[in-house]
Amino acid sequence: MKTSDGSWTTARHKPTAEAGQAPSADAFDGAHGVPCDLVTVPARQGLEAVDILRRGAGEAPPVGPVLLDDNCANLGFLVPPGTAAAWDLPGSACTETAGRGLRIPAEPPVPGGGWLLPPDSGSGEVTDLTDPAVLREALGEAARLIEAADGHR
Repeated sequence: MKTSDGSWTTARHKPTAEAGQAPSADAFDGAHGVPCDLVTVPARQGLEAVDILRRGAGEAPPVGPVLLDDNCANLGFLVPPGTAAAWDLPGSACTETAGRGLRIPAEPPVPGGGWLLPPDSGSGEVTDLTDPAVLREALGEAARLIEAADGHR
């Protein structure tokens, strides 16, 4: 659905309250050492966005690590630190590191959650974080696809 500011969101699907809460700094003290912020979105929109990002991998930067919470309600995209300062996409939340030095962990930082896309591809090398501008586009396209699908039921 289109919001009053002209952006797209899935108004009926919002991140749960705990999705907007920052994981503890201890949860991100992993071996990878790459600072990050966390963009959380409803799982349906997030899964569509992952598909969009992976299909466009030849043209756009790849999608980085993605978390899935324990009740499969939300996805979390790891993005460069500082993203939260300018993140204003309705229907999503971005957890700011606020100088705490949050870093990509080896294990998922969400209790009971897991990696949808892990921070490395089995090579031991950390994958790139998801580009916030590319993620914003993919989330907008995902919202439009979901709105179109829901409108034809």
